[in-house]
Amino acid sequence: MAPAAQQRDTARFGKYRLIDRIAVGGMAEIFLAHQQHEDGRESPVVIKRIRPHLSKHAAFVKMFLNEARLAAQLNHPNVVQIHDLGKIAESYFIAMEYVAGRDMRRVVPKAEALGIPFPLVYAVKIASCVCAGLHHAHTKVDLYGNPLNIVHRDVSPENVIVAFDGSVKILDFGIAKAANQVGQTRTGEIKGKLSYMSPEQCLGKPLDCRSDIFSLGAVLYEWLTGFKLFTGESEVAVMRSITEGKIYAPSYFREDLPERLEVILMKALERDRDKRYQTAAQMQKDLDAFLDAYDFTPTSLHLSNFLKQLFEEELQAEQRRMAVRAASAPTSEEALELSEVVAALDTERGIPAPPPVAPQAAPPEATAGERTEPRMVAVPLSPAAYDALQAMARRNDISPGRLVAEMLEAWLKYR
Repeated sequence: MAPAAQQRDTARFGKYRLIDRIAVGGMAEIFLAHQQHEDGRESPVVIKRIRPHLSKHAAFVKMFLNEARLAAQLNHPNVVQIHDLGKIAESYFIAMEYVAGRDMRRVVPKAEALGIPFPLVYAVKIASCVCAGLHHAHTKVDLYGNPLNIVHRDVSPENVIVAFDGSVKILDFGIAKAANQVGQTRTGEIKGKLSYMSPEQCLGKPLDCRSDIFSLGAVLYEWLTGFKLFTGESEVAVMRSITEGKIYAPSYFREDLPERLEVILMKALERDRDKRYQTAAQMQKDLDAFLDAYDFTPTSLHLSNFLKQLFEEELQAEQRRMAVRAASAPTSEEALELSEVVAALDTERGIPAPPPVAPQAAPPEATAGERTEPRMVAVPLSPAAYDALQAMARRNDISPGRLVAEMLEAWLKYR
């Protein structure tokens, strides 16, 4: 969930203001956004917005919303919280907790690129936290005590996030089940996901919590040895590797791996799920016992310092960008004045209105802290562009002028 955007997209989305598009895939677009509260406060959230072509796929939408509703009931420090879900205009979405950190798909390669060995105990500590989050989900019951039978189905490095405060969180519970309803995943995306699937998942069998345990075993194996456990030239080859291929003991690749840890890992990777850990709590207990007996037991503070060391340059760049944004942001009082003036002009002139107006930045000669009166600038638009603006304003239930003011305000604040 890094805030560095692949593409900037600032727009109003219901009660949310989309700031940056973080990522885009075959299923959804992910945005860093701000949720606007009634008291004027804004808090960061992550919006996962379903791609338009999937919004028309009834089976997918139904499964997506059902699984998201289950995941929204999870409340655990090692699980990314879902705050909201539903539909705005024609877009289905999930609003999730924003975690300032990096997913493990980026952390381990970053350490390797910097020539810093990824500490064994950090990998075990992170895996233990993942176990805690998984166990909470696996054992969640409804108000009447009936099990919800939540299975993640996509435990992979990209779905494990380490925050800069040292906390560890899992995201995207149940989304893989919804994704199975459509066959439009990009080439290579399935292959990457396959590398962490359990044998029963590859074979299309009914899944329970033990499938997630196998997947976590494959993830931890990679963190400890530096080698992906299941690979192949094609999806069929990867699946055959998972269901039939030889699983080499991790000490084959890393001679200094403690035998006690190897035993834990190989138990998690049993193809026969009856021989596997039966609960994530059992695996966590053994991982924690290993850490307790080890020479060094890492804390959240250790993880925090390590992550900040790895991404020091990126963090400094982000802090500089945030400082620039804060310095150029108009005060809330000025923003209110501007939007009210534009809205008043809109109302007075009626529809069709003259070209929409927008606030102009203070002149460069204004001194720091000096208050200036709001200024107006006319922006000529083509009929087609103005029609599109009106349509967008209607979808968001605001006037075109107010929409322009809010878009420009957001651009100035977060550019």
